[in-house]
Amino acid sequence: MSETSFPVTEHCGQAVVTTPAEIDMRNADSLREALLAAAAGHESVVVDMSGTEFCDSTGLSVLVEAKKRADADGHRLRLVVRAAALQRILLVTGFGRMFQIYDSLDETVETA
Repeated sequence: MSETSFPVTEHCGQAVVTTPAEIDMRNADSLREALLAAAAGHESVVVDMSGTEFCDSTGLSVLVEAKKRADADGHRLRLVVRAAALQRILLVTGFGRMFQIYDSLDETVETA
């Protein structure tokens, strides 16, 4: 069963979208909606993927769309990634070069 909840919270003035263990075609639309909601009124959005182990091409596509939208608006979209498997997915696909990637949510505040 796929978790479809993508809570949007605020941490030190930046919007934070927390992702579930897996992002795939079953919940990618929910991720898109959460990212759009987070971007409304915030110049900085962090996708906290610290609990995410897997993200398929559908989820990656949503992240890339959000990054392009943020760049066009002069905003920031950053990722928190801890899982080695997800880091590898980002490396192999080349998408990791598009994003600022951090080890923790607190680290994103230090570099804001």
